Formats: sequence, structure tokens, C-alpha cells
Amino acid sequence: MPDPHTALDDLLALLDLERIEQDIFRGESRSALVPRVFGGQVAAQALVAAGRTVPGDRLAHSLHAYFLRPGDPGAPIVYTVDRIRDGRSFTTRRVVAVQHGQPVFHLSASFQTYEEGLEHQADMPPAPDPESLPTADEMLPRHLPREVADRLIEARAAVDLRYADVPPWGSVGQPREPRSQVWFRTNGKLADDPLLHVVLATYVSDMTLLDSVLLAHGRGGWALGDVVGASLDHAMWFHRPFRADEWLLYDQESPTSSGGRGLGQARIYTQDGRLAISVIQEGVVRVPR
Repeated sequence: MPDPHTALDDLLALLDLERIEQDIFRGESRSALVPRVFGGQVAAQALVAAGRTVPGDRLAHSLHAYFLRPGDPGAPIVYTVDRIRDGRSFTTRRVVAVQHGQPVFHLSASFQTYEEGLEHQADMPPAPDPESLPTADEMLPRHLPREVADRLIEARAAVDLRYADVPPWGSVGQPREPRSQVWFRTNGKLADDPLLHVVLATYVSDMTLLDSVLLAHGRGGWALGDVVGASLDHAMWFHRPFRADEWLLYDQESPTSSGGRGLGQARIYTQDGRLAISVIQEGVVRVPR
């Protein structure tokens, strides 16, 4: 099994882009569970590129992204940042990720200086204590073939991700309520840079959001091959400060699926109940012919 701390160091290195020109960056790629670049990696790298062109006192508050083409894990990705707006309170950036001369991903991100304002939030739903839940090393081999479990554990080794209930591949053929909860945190401490924590949460957010779509239809997912799919678009709103190296509850649901697409929406809470992030994603979810 991979060493979790080494895996986190490797992930942080993957997200540490090379600056080629003032607003042009290059990132490495690596394979995911499927033969393309993991969508969360591209989104996180694009947010890093945007953030490195923004003053440090402006924090990311939203991103909106489209996955245009499958990324090639054997080739670097070039990120070009367009400085759309630098206002008194808000900064907007647009990022295009390119491989082999073609755009593979597009992101718009907005940043804001801190200010006081009206406060309210949806209450955190009930959830089990994360420390009471099995780790991925303990849970995945119970429900997946050993080879598949090992690949999934390796792909997620930088993150301690714990399901509050049986995951999709543990209840194949048994449609359930389209809701899923996972707790997650990085497998090691992170620096205090707020952008880094937002970037890591962006990376993890693409791992499980469409699970709730699978649950509604009793499908096991990409790991078992009873569906094929990919992320189409992804949006996140960052409401309150949080740390990605402390437990975060990812409360997910799917209100609909149709036309070969499924929609997932979620809220991410800190362990003490603060609503930190809202997430929405649509993805291709097809039954193989």
C-alpha cells in the first residue's frame, strides 16, 4: 500500500505548477482509475494557475468549469490565464487548459477581499463521527475485487476519505435513496495558505459527487464498469474559511438524471457545523451497450 504522507507530498508536487510566462503555467499529469486525467486534478491545477495571478489578500469564492476533452495522462497540460477583471473588491480570472494544441478544460474563478456581511446558513445534517468509520484500506476490499480496491486506494492515498454508508459498489443491484455522505481530510498537515486548502477541496470534490446518481439506480460505478461516464461541468462556491487537513463532511445528493447525464449537488461542512462550500456537478452517466 502507498504511504499516505508520501502520497500527499506527491499530490502537492503535482499541483505546484511551473510558471512559463507571466500568465502561462505548465502542470504534469498522471493516470487515474480510467485512462484519462482525473478531472479533479485539472480543476485544482487550473485554480492554482488563476490564484497565482491574484493578490494574496483576495480569496477564491467561486469557480465554474467545463470539461471539454479527456486529458492525456502521458502529457503535460498548459494553463493560460486571462485577467478578466481587477476591481476594488473582486478579481475574475479565466483559465484555459491545453493539451496537444486543443483545449481540454475551461475555468472561470472569482476572488474577493474579506468583508463583513449578513450571516445565515443551512444546518449541518446528522452524520456519524468520522473516527468511527472504516478507512478506505479497511472498507474497499470488502466490496471490490482486490485488484480494483488496490487501484482505488492508490488513487486516493493522499486523502483520508470515509463513507458514512455503504458506497455504490457495495450495493449493486439495490437502488437506494440518491444521497451519500463522506468525511474527508488530507493525509497530513498542510501549510496555512488559504488557496492551498481551497485547491485541495476542489481536487477531492470530483471524487464522489456522482455517487448519489449511481445509488438511485443500483449501479456500482466506474470501478466496476457497469456505467461509463465523465464529468461535464463543475461549480463550487466557497462560503467560509476551512482547512482541508481537518475533517470535512461532504453531504451529496442527486435530484435528477436523464438523457445520459446525472446531476449531483452537495454541501461541505466543517466538523463543527459551519457550511464551508456548495458544489454542483453534471456528468455523463451511461449504461454500456
